[in-house]
Amino acid sequence: MRPGRLLRTALAGGVALAVLAVAACDADPASGPGAAGDDPAPAGPTSTGAVFPAAEVDPLVEGVVHRTVKELPVQRLAPDLVPPTNRWFSGLVFGDQPQPVFPLPLSFGLTENGFALGLPTVSATAKNIAGGFKPDVAVDTGAASSVVSAYDTLTVTLDQRDDAGEVLGRTVIAQGSPFVHYTAEREQTLRTPLTFTAAGDLWTAQAGGVTYGLAVEDGTVDGGAVELEEGGRATWFPVPADGSVEALGALAAHPVTASTLRYALAGDDVTTTLGYQAEGGTAFAVMPHQRGGLAAGTDCALGSYPSIYGTLALCAGTELTWTVPRSPATGRLDLSGLSADEKAELTRQVEADVAATPDFPADTYFGGKALYRGAMLYRLAAQLGADAPAAAMKAELTETLGRWTEPQGCAEREAFCFVYDEQAKGLVGLTPSFGSEEFNDHHFHYGYFLYAAAVLAEDDPSLAERYAPVMDLLAADIGSSAANGAFPDLRVFDAYASHSWASGTSPFADGNNQESSSEAVTAWTGLALWAEVRDNADLAGEATWLLSSEAHAGLAYWTNPDRDDPAYAGYGHEIVALNWGGKRDYATWFSPEPAAMLGILVIPMSPASTYLAGDPAQIDANVAEATGGRFGQKFGDYLLMYSALAGEDQRRAALEQARDLDDEWVDDGNSRAYLLAWLMSVRTG
Repeated sequence: MRPGRLLRTALAGGVALAVLAVAACDADPASGPGAAGDDPAPAGPTSTGAVFPAAEVDPLVEGVVHRTVKELPVQRLAPDLVPPTNRWFSGLVFGDQPQPVFPLPLSFGLTENGFALGLPTVSATAKNIAGGFKPDVAVDTGAASSVVSAYDTLTVTLDQRDDAGEVLGRTVIAQGSPFVHYTAEREQTLRTPLTFTAAGDLWTAQAGGVTYGLAVEDGTVDGGAVELEEGGRATWFPVPADGSVEALGALAAHPVTASTLRYALAGDDVTTTLGYQAEGGTAFAVMPHQRGGLAAGTDCALGSYPSIYGTLALCAGTELTWTVPRSPATGRLDLSGLSADEKAELTRQVEADVAATPDFPADTYFGGKALYRGAMLYRLAAQLGADAPAAAMKAELTETLGRWTEPQGCAEREAFCFVYDEQAKGLVGLTPSFGSEEFNDHHFHYGYFLYAAAVLAEDDPSLAERYAPVMDLLAADIGSSAANGAFPDLRVFDAYASHSWASGTSPFADGNNQESSSEAVTAWTGLALWAEVRDNADLAGEATWLLSSEAHAGLAYWTNPDRDDPAYAGYGHEIVALNWGGKRDYATWFSPEPAAMLGILVIPMSPASTYLAGDPAQIDANVAEATGGRFGQKFGDYLLMYSALAGEDQRRAALEQARDLDDEWVDDGNSRAYLLAWLMSVRTG
């Protein structure tokens, strides 16, 4: 999420790891994945998910300057919970008024006296796929206020409170779940404008072209009134058009109370398992990116729902498991196949680009990109045996990263340093950029830092030790999973959607959003590379899971969407540049140009960006739409690199055009030397 943005530009195979998540609790200082559970782990070495435990993080946090750069508007959060920035449900917590959220298949929002839910109506125009908040079922609980009292990987618990602050009841929503559960803490009557009529042991009502079911335990229903005893429960759910109210209603009797997360890495596969903790069987919706790798035997006979991301299959069970291809993390190009002439050409260009390196910017986004550019030049120079430019580039990088990683740097200056924000629980760079003080885009920014530091430290392990007191905190800011209390677990990553969210406080009626799926992939690549130089196996496993998941979702929802799904009927473009919880746009925060739409989805074309290959026809179509055959424009360098992934002919053509591309169109996070080296070395077959 970048409002007002200007133009900007592995582990060894065969190792299995797992992360087990704790369930939500009311007073835990941080909620989410992190503590070992009772589920069996896959064969092979395992991880309990204790990535950056408190014992490791607390001394590092104490060592840096503490300062709140910008107070976050935390309005509806129980004490002692870590503020949930960058989450799909952040809009419930932050801001003067709560915003709707989208726990697919549902939309959900808080109201003045309770909450409302509904199944979104999906529609598409040439530049937009919409499915926003649809408050078909408005439930008056008599509440004067609502607060998030617990959250974990999938679930959010909301306390509905009276004027005195006493809890009337608790509402639980969960990603993937069609159910909204309410449990009364005292005898009470809930009211809705809808009239529910009996259907066997259930009740149904019609609203917005959808049939909604209602299951009640320890209570009665009279039209729009639900009378609950203390401890009584009411559960609302949309009935699939191709499903049965009875079949879904039987599962509605088992409220989801919390969730778990685990993953496994084995060979070329990465498997994610999300667990729905309930008193019995429940139901969950499978997203399009999960369908191809869905675990054998998953029972998806309950029907389907429309969504802005495509048709959701509704399945019965308590675990959603799917597998995606493993994306390796790498920080270097393979130059072994280059000719002597190509190496000589690259050596000359490296010398020129190192000499032309401008001063490093002071903010965390452009500063991070500049560090990444320098690291790629250093790596190229070292691989080519160009000792003088390699030494010069290393010296500049070492000095600049050394400034950034002085723990007390911000006690002496207002730039090139980081502070710890005790209020929001995170690391913020001075000077902020693109809302990073509001926790926007932290993974984009910090991924570049981690990538650059890892490339440099790979050849000089002493630098890993030198940079670690602050660089480990950057990694912890986006990669913690040990409930350390100093940072939220997996700050930006959504395990169900398999991708990140970029807005810190999500002050939008369409939920959270993410634009640059490729920079998110770069973030996890940088995290994995840093884990390797730090010899942190738990972090390396987690980063590989994050990288592989984000890459797979990036293809499914940004660059290679399944245009045959009914959700895309009427949509007029090859890609989706900006994804939200409640809509999807052919748009960016910073430019209306077609080249920007695709460019922001491929930047920075790192050595790990070959995940974008695999569908030559789609790549050709994307490039044609973005460029109109003209690469002499902003992002033209990255689009040439992306075009080469379509095949050998396209690679050769791109290389020739890159040699003649005007310097104006080589991005500030790129260099001509790296551009040429990437095009000389990349192979797709």
